[in-house]
Amino acid sequence: MSIVKTWLEAFRLRTLPLSFALVLTGSAIALQNDCFSTTIFALELTTTLFLQILSNLSNDYGDTVHGVDNAQRKGPTRAVQSGAISPVAMQRAILVFSLLSLVAGISLLVVSLPIIGMYGLATLFVIGLLCIAAAITYTCGKHAYGYVGLGDLSVFIFFGIVGVCGCLYLHSGTLLPQSFLLASAIGLLSVGVLNMNNIRDMESDLVAGKRSIPIIIGRKCAKIYHSIVIVSAITLISIYIAIWGSSIQSISLLATTPLIINAIRTHTNDTHSFFDSQLKIISISTFLFSTLFILTSR
Repeated sequence: MSIVKTWLEAFRLRTLPLSFALVLTGSAIALQNDCFSTTIFALELTTTLFLQILSNLSNDYGDTVHGVDNAQRKGPTRAVQSGAISPVAMQRAILVFSLLSLVAGISLLVVSLPIIGMYGLATLFVIGLLCIAAAITYTCGKHAYGYVGLGDLSVFIFFGIVGVCGCLYLHSGTLLPQSFLLASAIGLLSVGVLNMNNIRDMESDLVAGKRSIPIIIGRKCAKIYHSIVIVSAITLISIYIAIWGSSIQSISLLATTPLIINAIRTHTNDTHSFFDSQLKIISISTFLFSTLFILTSR
């Protein structure tokens, strides 16, 4: 049982609500436009699950290899760094979840083939491979892009634009211009989670040579950046609901209240425990918004 618990902790299941939010949001837009498929929705959730776990395992391994996860790190203990899981075992797990992500993704494309056609299948297959590569190379390899300030851009693209719009496209075979508003909003909220994580880990990242956005622009500017990211996301959500949503969908805006409080409190708090707690608040609030949004999409 202890081995199972160790692996479950390495999977970092608390990150799943944020990744599921992009599937819920993209599928909600499909539901609004009468092109929702339950089978496609289930396969999207499955593929996203495997990709998120793959990303978490790769991050655990890569940060340990590069010395970012060490005894001085203030965040949660990582499996490889603590010795709970060996580097070789983690490499094997990364391979397993890469294959699981690939199989789930191909299954999703095959089921969606009558909707997206061969061109859409080929395009999304390439994008799927890029998603797997991005999940691994964020912290793994000699040229890990997460160590040179590109993590925020990658998260915005893959957890926002690609994730939300891709989910919609699999349901409908088309891209609605307005979907980019919600895709950008979810992407920005995901960036907010990453930024909060990077502010928390500034000291250990600086020692290890990891140049995250907070390291590049400084703690004070990183907090301002965080507020801009959160407020921009809420603004985009509000614009979408005001123009393309229904009156009942405005209920989903209630989920953004903790995000506003989070953005304000970030400027008056500076402890590691505070930043760690805010990761959960942003993630859960984003998931709650997407859940309320899809439930009110009919």
